[in-house]
Amino acid sequence: QVQLVESGGGSVQAGGSLRLSCAASGRPFSAHAMAWFRQAPGKEREFVASIRWANGDTYYADSVKGRFTMSRDYPRNPRNTVYLQMNSLKPEDTAVYYCAAQQVGSSNYNTWGQGTQVTVSS
Repeated sequence: QVQLVESGGGSVQAGGSLRLSCAASGRPFSAHAMAWFRQAPGKEREFVASIRWANGDTYYADSVKGRFTMSRDYPRNPRNTVYLQMNSLKPEDTAVYYCAAQQVGSSNYNTWGQGTQVTVSS
């Protein structure tokens, strides 16, 4: 069984930075991509960023472009470990952030972490 564990959330003032980490544990797996999503209170879960495992290409939601950077610790760490560096944080970035993996053979993100809270105060 594959598990994704997020860490690095917390509270920060507007303009500050946080770095989220997502580490996979359990049986090794191959992923097409890994991503970060977030869900604010009363809102639907939304895409934040993703990374294609084959070539490291990254994609971002318009709302975070230029402020957030997704990266991976590969090939130094062959396990599926990803990060989300968040700079110039805004109160509207407040949400629970989830890590997700699209495993090889799946057409969507089929493995999710438990989430980590990010709170940005003005």
